[in-house]
Amino acid sequence: MRWLVLAFILIPSTEIAVLIYSGKTLGVFPTIALVFLTAVGGAYLAKRQGLKAWRDLQARMRTMETPGNALIDSICIFIGGILLIMPGFITDLCGLLLLFPGPRKLIRPFIVKWLHKKMQNGSIVIR
Repeated sequence: MRWLVLAFILIPSTEIAVLIYSGKTLGVFPTIALVFLTAVGGAYLAKRQGLKAWRDLQARMRTMETPGNALIDSICIFIGGILLIMPGFITDLCGLLLLFPGPRKLIRPFIVKWLHKKMQNGSIVIR
């Protein structure tokens, strides 16, 4: 919980600093245009990748397979889309990383390990 409070303070502060630096370096209007373009482009990519992951998840459920990676990919794409819509360059970078399959494959083992630990603690119960 402590890391969440720190994240709510550190991330916006860093984003504001980067936006101010970008505004001084590139100018105000190019910075606003970049933030707008990343939001629109990110929403498009998130929709496209999200539909692909949703179809994969549905196909796995139809064949009675465990959703596993498809479910984790769907959640990563959803979070990536939210990060891309938020204004700022750092959140855009993190959001883009979550949208593409390569970086998701690197992140997936950490998510699985975290979920496994939560299930062992009894924080998450699957019935």
